[in-house]
Amino acid sequence: MCRNITTLRGLEPAATDEEIEAAARQFVRKVSGLQSVSASTAEPIERAVEEIAAIVTRLLDELPDRRRPPATVPPLRRPQVRARLGLGEFPDPEHDHDHQHEHEHEHEPHDRAHARR
Repeated sequence: MCRNITTLRGLEPAATDEEIEAAARQFVRKVSGLQSVSASTAEPIERAVEEIAAIVTRLLDELPDRRRPPATVPPLRRPQVRARLGLGEFPDPEHDHDHQHEHEHEHEPHDRAHARR
């Protein structure tokens, strides 16, 4: 197994589309032996990433929940990695809306499908 692909099943919150695509892209790079994309490889690489991401999304949705979350934190959830890639903070699915109030409050837990979208 490729060491750089992080376990996504059982994450809290559930794996995001961005994390699933990153894992799919890493898998495609590994099996193809390509580290960079050229004009002649871009289309098949992107198609493979899209197809694998769709398969992984379906797989994660169909597998039963894990008893414990994975021991490692996926790279796209690490602040130093997100900063290096020029990404903002990791999205908090419980706060994916604008607040029109200033008081603290709790949110109801989201189901896995909602957390992924």
